[in-house]
Amino acid sequence: MGSGREFIPTAHALEGRKVVLVDLRGHGRSTRIPSDLSRDAFVSDVAAVIDAVTEGGTTGPVDLVGQSMGGHTAMLVGAAHPEKVRRLVLLEVDEGNGSPEDHADLGEWLRAWPVPFANREAAIAHLGDDPLSQAWANDLEQRADGLHPRFDADVMVETIRAVAVPRWEEWESVSAPTLAVYAKGGMFTAEQKDRFISRGAQVTRVDLAGGSHDAHLDAFDEWVAALSGFVAA
Repeated sequence: MGSGREFIPTAHALEGRKVVLVDLRGHGRSTRIPSDLSRDAFVSDVAAVIDAVTEGGTTGPVDLVGQSMGGHTAMLVGAAHPEKVRRLVLLEVDEGNGSPEDHADLGEWLRAWPVPFANREAAIAHLGDDPLSQAWANDLEQRADGLHPRFDADVMVETIRAVAVPRWEEWESVSAPTLAVYAKGGMFTAEQKDRFISRGAQVTRVDLAGGSHDAHLDAFDEWVAALSGFVAA
């Protein structure tokens, strides 16, 4: 439900590098209600962006970074287009998981947002003042009647349903050196993390001492240290 704006501080921290932030379809300032929400469609979008910023690959492959659903997309891009990805960084990612009950709960929660919010303060009062909620509030769209989310609840549910399908074959085929980063308070169990790492080809694992599933926001210094060290190697 977030957008590339969440990674603006990370981009600034990677001094000396060209960083392109992508709003995936259905998110941020991209198409609000896309006709295709398959994993292949997301992969094709990112591949097209890579081609655009590397002049069709003539300037070389990129270091591709993603968190959560965005990381799942990045993993699939690495599998489908190995020639485009030099290094892969996955923050709080696994092969795909989730239950129909989880998806139904997500949809119910999103549809209960009392939108439009009168202002940012009203959004924070409803969503909370943790770093992720603040990021959502900062990303709301100003319209004549107030602030609206930059996403559609049904699109978010359908998107996450596709992410829930395990993609072991793709993960095991990724050839790019990969950094897998997990937060202390993240969403995966020790068993899930161990299994994911063990089935990757060239994986370096970093466990942050703090942070949540959104460690790029609430464990920023640790996250940037892990990321910058890996892409500078």
